[in-house]
Amino acid sequence: MVGGFGVPPHPGSSGEAVSRRMSALRRRDNEGELAVRRLLYAAGYRYRVAYPVPGHARRTIDIALTRRKVAVFIDGCFWHGCPRHGTRPRSNAEWWSLKLAANQARDQDTTSQLLDAGWSVVRAWEHEDPAVVVRRVLEALQCEGPANSSTGPSEN
Repeated sequence: MVGGFGVPPHPGSSGEAVSRRMSALRRRDNEGELAVRRLLYAAGYRYRVAYPVPGHARRTIDIALTRRKVAVFIDGCFWHGCPRHGTRPRSNAEWWSLKLAANQARDQDTTSQLLDAGWSVVRAWEHEDPAVVVRRVLEALQCEGPANSSTGPSEN
């Protein structure tokens, strides 16, 4: 099992082309994340990128405003199970179902642990308008004390 979330080792790629395509997906610095970071920077905010989740060295916050304890996650539609754009591979379907469910469980666990540690959490889908995401981040920055401005990415 991988990472404590019940996923067996990957059974192997279904083909070289698929493997190349999956390897090319960016884990960070993707278009949506960069757009949100540019808007936050232009608004005068400074942040950390790929900041370790306190107590979980292998988990990272996409955009961390550490002084105010606001964590921003830009979740990919495929990897995090977007209800609008998420797809399920047909090859190794059972494994992928377990993997994507484990990703979602890990996301919920990370959010809960950050909230317990006094952080505000903003989760957005990669397809969301960056200006809307930044507005949600600004709302979280204005909140007094920890607040979860979004229990998960909105379905916009």
